[in-house]
Amino acid sequence: MNRAAYKPVGMLLGIGAGVLAGALFRQVWKLTAGDGDAPNATDEDRRWGEILAAAALQGAIFAVVRAAVDRGGAVGVRRLTGHWPS
Repeated sequence: MNRAAYKPVGMLLGIGAGVLAGALFRQVWKLTAGDGDAPNATDEDRRWGEILAAAALQGAIFAVVRAAVDRGGAVGVRRLTGHWPS
Protein backbone atom coordinates (compact mmCIF):
# COMPACT_ATOMS: atom_id res chain seq x y z
CA MET A 1 0.00 0.00 0.00
CA ASN A 2 1.56 3.27 -1.00
CA ARG A 3 1.62 6.44 1.06
CA ALA A 4 -1.18 8.16 -0.88
CA ALA A 5 -3.56 5.26 -0.32
CA TYR A 6 -2.77 5.06 3.41
CA LYS A 7 -3.06 8.82 4.01
CA PRO A 8 -6.88 8.90 4.46
CA VAL A 9 -6.67 5.92 6.82
CA GLY A 10 -3.96 7.67 8.81
CA MET A 11 -6.00 10.84 9.01
CA LEU A 12 -9.04 9.00 10.36
CA LEU A 13 -6.87 7.17 12.86
CA GLY A 14 -5.35 10.49 13.93
CA ILE A 15 -8.78 11.99 14.59
CA GLY A 16 -9.78 8.94 16.57
CA ALA A 17 -6.53 9.08 18.53
CA GLY A 18 -7.14 12.72 19.41
CA VAL A 19 -10.64 11.99 20.68
CA LEU A 20 -9.44 8.99 22.67
CA ALA A 21 -6.45 10.86 24.12
CA GLY A 22 -8.63 13.81 25.15
CA ALA A 23 -11.07 11.55 26.99
CA LEU A 24 -8.23 9.63 28.63
CA PHE A 25 -6.52 12.86 29.74
CA ARG A 26 -9.72 14.18 31.33
CA GLN A 27 -10.12 10.94 33.30
CA VAL A 28 -6.48 10.85 34.41
CA TRP A 29 -6.62 14.52 35.43
CA LYS A 30 -9.73 13.90 37.54
CA LEU A 31 -8.00 11.01 39.32
CA THR A 32 -4.65 12.72 39.87
CA ALA A 33 -5.70 16.29 40.62
CA GLY A 34 -9.10 15.66 42.13
CA ASP A 35 -10.41 18.46 39.94
CA GLY A 36 -12.90 18.05 37.11
CA ASP A 37 -11.31 20.54 34.75
CA ALA A 38 -7.69 20.78 33.72
CA PRO A 39 -6.33 24.33 33.87
CA ASN A 40 -5.95 26.50 30.80
CA ALA A 41 -2.69 28.35 30.35
CA THR A 42 -4.53 31.66 30.71
CA ASP A 43 -6.46 30.66 33.83
CA GLU A 44 -5.66 33.44 36.28
CA ASP A 45 -6.57 31.41 39.35
CA ARG A 46 -4.16 28.52 38.67
CA ARG A 47 -0.46 28.41 39.55
CA TRP A 48 2.38 27.84 37.10
CA GLY A 49 3.17 24.39 38.45
CA GLU A 50 -0.38 23.15 38.01
CA ILE A 51 -0.63 24.51 34.47
CA LEU A 52 2.71 23.07 33.41
CA ALA A 53 1.98 19.70 35.03
CA ALA A 54 -1.34 19.50 33.18
CA ALA A 55 0.33 20.39 29.89
CA ALA A 56 3.08 17.79 30.37
CA LEU A 57 0.58 15.08 31.29
CA GLN A 58 -1.64 15.95 28.36
CA GLY A 59 1.29 15.92 25.94
CA ALA A 60 2.54 12.57 27.20
CA ILE A 61 -0.90 10.97 26.93
CA PHE A 62 -1.47 12.36 23.43
CA ALA A 63 1.95 11.17 22.24
CA VAL A 64 1.52 7.64 23.60
CA VAL A 65 -2.02 7.24 22.28
CA ARG A 66 -1.06 8.61 18.88
CA ALA A 67 1.95 6.29 18.60
CA ALA A 68 -0.12 3.27 19.65
CA VAL A 69 -2.89 4.09 17.16
CA ASP A 70 -0.43 4.78 14.32
CA ARG A 71 1.43 1.55 14.98
CA GLY A 72 -1.78 -0.43 15.29
CA GLY A 73 -3.07 1.03 12.04
CA ALA A 74 0.10 0.10 10.20
CA VAL A 75 0.00 -3.44 11.58
CA GLY A 76 -3.66 -3.71 10.57
CA VAL A 77 -2.91 -2.56 7.04
CA ARG A 78 -0.09 -5.09 6.77
CA ARG A 79 -2.41 -7.87 7.92
CA LEU A 80 -5.05 -6.86 5.38
CA THR A 81 -2.81 -6.17 2.41
CA GLY A 82 0.44 -7.97 3.16
CA HIS A 83 2.38 -4.69 2.78
CA TRP A 84 3.62 -2.22 5.34
CA PRO A 85 2.35 1.32 4.61
CA SER A 86 5.29 3.46 3.63
